[in-house]
Amino acid sequence: MDIQTQLKQAISEAINSLFGTTVETVLLQPTKKEFEGLYTFVTFPLTKTTRKPPVEIGQAIGLYLQEKTALISKFNVVQGFLNLSIADAVWIEELNVILADPSLGQLPSRNESVMVEFSSPNTNKPLHLGHLRNNFLGDSVSWILAANGYDVVKACLVNDRGIHICKSMLAYQEFGNGETPESTGMKGDHLIGKYYVWFDKAYKQQIEELIEEGMPKEEAEKKAPLLLKVQEMLRKWEQGDPETVALWQKMNGWVYEGFAETYFQIGVSFDKTYYESETYLLGKDVIEDGLQKNVFYRKPDGSVWIDLADEGLDQKLVLRADGTSVYITQDLGTTDLKFQDFPIRRAIWVVGNEQDYHFAVLFAILRRLGRAYAEGLFHLSYGMVDLPSGKMKSREGTVVDADDLIAEMVETARSRTRELGKIDDFESEEANRLYHMLAMGALKYYLLKVDPKKRMTFNPEESIDFQGHTGPFVQYTHARICSVLRKAEQLGHQPEAGLHPVELAESEQHVVYLLTQFTQRILEAGTDYAPSYLAQYAFELAKAYNQFYGELSILSEPDATKVKFRVALSKAVAETIRKAMELLGIEVPTKM
Repeated sequence: MDIQTQLKQAISEAINSLFGTTVETVLLQPTKKEFEGLYTFVTFPLTKTTRKPPVEIGQAIGLYLQEKTALISKFNVVQGFLNLSIADAVWIEELNVILADPSLGQLPSRNESVMVEFSSPNTNKPLHLGHLRNNFLGDSVSWILAANGYDVVKACLVNDRGIHICKSMLAYQEFGNGETPESTGMKGDHLIGKYYVWFDKAYKQQIEELIEEGMPKEEAEKKAPLLLKVQEMLRKWEQGDPETVALWQKMNGWVYEGFAETYFQIGVSFDKTYYESETYLLGKDVIEDGLQKNVFYRKPDGSVWIDLADEGLDQKLVLRADGTSVYITQDLGTTDLKFQDFPIRRAIWVVGNEQDYHFAVLFAILRRLGRAYAEGLFHLSYGMVDLPSGKMKSREGTVVDADDLIAEMVETARSRTRELGKIDDFESEEANRLYHMLAMGALKYYLLKVDPKKRMTFNPEESIDFQGHTGPFVQYTHARICSVLRKAEQLGHQPEAGLHPVELAESEQHVVYLLTQFTQRILEAGTDYAPSYLAQYAFELAKAYNQFYGELSILSEPDATKVKFRVALSKAVAETIRKAMELLGIEVPTKM
């Protein structure tokens, strides 16, 4: 039973014993910073039933707790607020429990599966900064849900077909001269991205030429020769033309090799990958089913619609007059497929907030179709990521390429670590691993510490500051603690449970208090799909440990019982930081 629960129980018993009355629920709140104590119990609501002033009630309960329990060391009453300080022996017992539980941070199995779908790249360009926020969110939420006892399926739906893919293919066919990733020394996804950009420029140029010849802009956009060619290529692909399909397979193969390198760099993997080329025809049977149930209606031109006006979502096309799908059709079919493929109860989509309307419509349709799983669907929406102006424009001059950003972050980590003299051997393989670890810690932490819904600015320089609210600050703290533990071991001090009572400083109490909050923070992060909660927690814990480390000596302390406590405390903090950062997908170094 945690401290708060024990305290609530004791207060409830005190009220019953002192005033012969009961309270339905005892509420505790954190004590305000200007007063001494950890928890505060508000006595005003008891004045009616006890007919006593709030200060007197507070004094009586405080004395009862001090005399009848071993939970509190002291108390003070400010008007109707009873502020309670927890006894040192209680904190030591809490730390003993933490040290004795290697599975701390892993909740019991719920026997329930959930799918998290994220990343969803297009095979016509490399991953960019926006994809990184998406990948880090999806990966972290997956780890957090697993820690909450769920069986998690990490899924990715690759957009590997359609007009935008054919644009790269056509440009390569016309101007590629048979070049390959090997012959150019380029990653496959970058090579294909180059041709997508090329198509866009050449297409715009053709539109300009047609306008100069007197054609209206709208007509020019539809009649540009390149567009007509790319539409023809898509038709050929859909008809299974062998030459077109072979080119598509070859180019997509190059892209997947490029993606695999990037995913490896950022430490992200998937349990299941769906390909739009295999799912884009799904969903038509769902439309048929919905027509029979009168969920959809057919217009005179043959197109099929749903009226969601009563949910504030307007009328929505679900099948074109010529019988071809729209995106929502595919998503209806793919969602059914996911729930057939896996015994999941919930599905979460990590997709940017420009798709908020699309998911509101998708979920509303599935509810109307009576899908049993419809209440377990969630869109984890997130905002755009900007960079400080003038920083890191990509080759196209529009989006920030993920590989370029990672390379720049590794370089920044290298130069920053050297400047601060935080490493002995700058060029070893171990040093390069450290630079990559710090770069990814900086990048992931900075993107995850913000509420996903907020649009944010990513500042590469700020993200890698060893003193700020950053990943490297937490990583450096972990390395520092590991250094203390290595020295402790050399001196024969083993961090272990079975600690004896000892007088604690306030900074020590605060660190133990934060350690006791870990499981609760994991629960909250899982409930709200919020990695930011754990990013904040890891920072608070690292900051509290650094304060303790700055105020008190660990290994030079003359009192052996205190040394034992502080070494054990350090061990528990290092373990908890490692576990918290792991849930964000971040590795922590053991030395620097």
